[in-house]
Parts: sequence; C-alpha cells; structure tokens
Amino acid sequence: MKALVLAAKGVLEEKFILCMADHIFDSRIVKALQSIKLANTLILAVDRVASQPEDTKVLEENGKIVDTGKSIEKSNCVDTGFFLCLPRVFHYAEKAAEEGKGELADCVKLAALNGEAEVLDISALSGLVSELRKEMKPYWVDIDTKEDVKRAKEMLVNHMSKSPSDMLARYVHRPIENKIVYHLSDLGITPNQITILVNVVAYTVTFLFLTGYLLPASILTFLVGLMDGLDGKLARVRALTSKLGSMEHPFDALYEFSWIAALSAYISLSSGQLVPALLGTLIILLIAFYRQCYDRFRMSTGRSLDTYGRFDKVFRRVAGRRNLYNIHILLAVILGAPFYCLVSIALHAAITAAVYAYRACLHLHVSDKLMKQTP
Repeated sequence: MKALVLAAKGVLEEKFILCMADHIFDSRIVKALQSIKLANTLILAVDRVASQPEDTKVLEENGKIVDTGKSIEKSNCVDTGFFLCLPRVFHYAEKAAEEGKGELADCVKLAALNGEAEVLDISALSGLVSELRKEMKPYWVDIDTKEDVKRAKEMLVNHMSKSPSDMLARYVHRPIENKIVYHLSDLGITPNQITILVNVVAYTVTFLFLTGYLLPASILTFLVGLMDGLDGKLARVRALTSKLGSMEHPFDALYEFSWIAALSAYISLSSGQLVPALLGTLIILLIAFYRQCYDRFRMSTGRSLDTYGRFDKVFRRVAGRRNLYNIHILLAVILGAPFYCLVSIALHAAITAAVYAYRACLHLHVSDKLMKQTP
C-alpha cells in the first residue's frame, strides 16, 4: 500500500483524497473531506464502532491521532480507509520505507508523532437524508471476503430504503421489498423494466375496476403497491438513479387516479346514480391538492413534510396514501358495499388535505419569520 502511495509522488501537488479500492462507502464521507481546509499532513476519517480483528484501530485524543495499527492495545475508533492528504504525506511514506515498514498505517504513525495527523469522526456527519426521509449515519464496508460481500449487499439494501410513510409500507412492504431487491441486485433485471411491469399490472387493475371485477382488482392493488417500491430501491442499490427516474412519480399518480376514476365510474353506471362519480371526482381533486402542498413544501424547504416536525412524523403513518386507500377498497368489496369505500376514501383524503395544508402553511410561516429576524 505504501508503494502505491509513493507512485503518486510528483503527480499530486495539492491536497488529495486517498481511499481504499475495496471499500463501498457513503458519498457524504468524501464530500465532508473535500470541504475541509487542510493545515496538517493528513486527516483520517474514523468511525467510533467496536473494532473487529481485521480492522485498523486508531487511538485519537482531542482530534489528533496518537496511535494506529491492527495490533495496538488501546483504541477508541476505527480507520475507515479514507484520507485527506497534503503532498507532505509522501515524505512520511518515504521515511516509513527507509525503516522497512510497508503498511500505510506506519506512514500515518510517523505523521502522528509530529502532530500532523488528525481525524474526522463520521458519526458527526449523521443527519437527515432528505431524499430517503430518514436520519442516517454514513456507511462504509471493507470488502475482503465473500461474507463481506453479503454483508455489504444487506447494508446497501437497508441504507438505500426510503423511510416508508404509511403503516402498510413500513411494517409489511419494506421487509419484503428488501429481500426481493437483495436477490434482484445480482440479476440482469433493470429498474426501468420493473417500472414498465408495474404500470402494466396497474392499468390491468384499472380495466378490472372498470369492468366490475372488483375483488381481483382490489387484491392486485396490493401487489402493485409492493412492486412500486422495487424499482427506485434497486436503482439506488445499483447506483442507477437518474433525473429521468424521477418521472416515475407523476406516472404513479396517473394510474392511481385511473383506479379511482374507473371504480367510481363502474359503481355509478351499475347503480344509475351520479353520486359515486362525484365522489370519485372529489377524491382525485383532494389527492391532487394535498400532493401539491406536499411537493411545494419540499421545493421551498428541501425537506419532506413527513419528517419536518414531531406531529408530522406521526401523522404520516395514517395520512391518505394509495396503500391505505387500497385497504378501504378491499374491505368494502368484501362486505359487498363498494360505494362506501368512496365515502371513506373521500373523508380520509379530506382530512389529509386539511392537515397537510395547515402544517405546510404553519411551517413555512415560521420559516419566513425566522428569515426576517436573521440579520
């Protein structure tokens, strides 16, 4: 490893990041290192976790490295394999080579003896990851064995899962999705192929609702709800996310609205009553409204309304969403009273719209006041 570092001498003439090629890591670690104004020879990113036998252990005091190595007796953190270095590091690498020492840790030790080796604690980087709607500590995995590969896959699947909002997604869909994505990640199936399949099944549901096959349609809505979480999660695990992928959400809204429209049209036509059609229209309007509130809030604050305040974190479990509306439909169909699912969904959507509109306006008003108070 030290020889590889020395191979870059004369090429790198300003600060640079050195990392291990066999690590999988959170980009926040690299971004944090990039933002540091480096004064000493090097900064090592460390993690305050219990060390394993194969780990390079670190003893740190007041932000400075005191000792490091795999066999040191006293330590309080672990070397993650990410360094921010100045070209002076080559001096210590050469000095270690002269002493017949071949590990990168030996180079770090020499810099530490001169007080020129500091640490960045990645635990301090923990925080809200807005796109995943959850608090998350930066992750990293050192890949040395087949077991490490398995552990890395499990870690990536768990870390790349969005924090589900409604109860069904959190307690039922998430563990099933994680197991499916774990196995899909090794296959040639792409996120886009899953998206297409989801839409095919979704519009099959629309057709079934429109033609009166309410029970099979109701059951398939839950399959769509489960499948819908796979494409985005697989894309994040395989680093295939794109701006185009964000277009999935309006297409999801389209088939969700088509379900309500088809169901209300069938009930209206079969009963000869206008009320079901009016309820279906009201539901679509309410959902469109509170989604606009939700999206505008994210655009204004950069954060999800679901995670903004303590009440919001609780309310999101029962807020009106497709997964929970599917429960309304299935129960009403089983009871032989499909009309009443339109009534209950309309009430659920109205409550959600009122709460989202109020909470978004409240938070944004407070944010405006704080901005005016800031000099």
